[in-house]
Amino acid sequence: MTDFVVIEAGSAPGLPAPVTPKNVPHRGGEVNPSAEALKAQFGAAIGRADVVWGETSVFIEAARALEIVRWLHDDPSQSYEYLSDVTAVEFRDRGQPIEMIWHLRSIKYRRFLRLKAQIAKGAPLEVPSVWPVYKGADWLERECFDMFGIKFTGHPDLRRILLWEQYAEGFPLRKDFPLRGRFSRAEQLRQALAANPEARYSMEELSIADAFAELPLDMRARIKGGETTGE
Repeated sequence: MTDFVVIEAGSAPGLPAPVTPKNVPHRGGEVNPSAEALKAQFGAAIGRADVVWGETSVFIEAARALEIVRWLHDDPSQSYEYLSDVTAVEFRDRGQPIEMIWHLRSIKYRRFLRLKAQIAKGAPLEVPSVWPVYKGADWLERECFDMFGIKFTGHPDLRRILLWEQYAEGFPLRKDFPLRGRFSRAEQLRQALAANPEARYSMEELSIADAFAELPLDMRARIKGGETTGE
């Protein structure tokens, strides 16, 4: 078993003492040095770097997200130990790509980096999971899948986390999702009353054994096999 290592903020040698930023411009400003390092390491897979309110966003090739994230995590000169969020943005302009977003923090170097990958409209909503690098991505990616319908290839347990698994109205944070839902209030109520709330939980959490029969076949096989990822 690997020993737990405590990483102190700003522990990298040679860093200046931290100061509170003042007069930070809206656009422009100092670019996170990791942007240049990424360009040198991955070449054409790295796009432009934007600095907004002092925070650097780097556009990357979606298919290489896991490779890029792994390098940022493992390389001693980067040391992005912490994934703080995984999310997405869909814009009102129907022709504008959906943006997949990862928020990374290097505690050691006191750096914040935002990675963005654009998914063109009409293209499969699919990106690699970063779970192999950050186990904390488990529920973050499930939420993004639940709300936007983005699939994370390589995720060990990709299923809804906020809505029930049989939810049939779509993905609530997509721009084409109606504010009142796709079904009438009466139909929403009917479905809610017809659903078995016990069918959302693992065998350890179930108080009614009969609910196991209502789980999807793949989930039954996973639970029988002892898999507990995501529970």
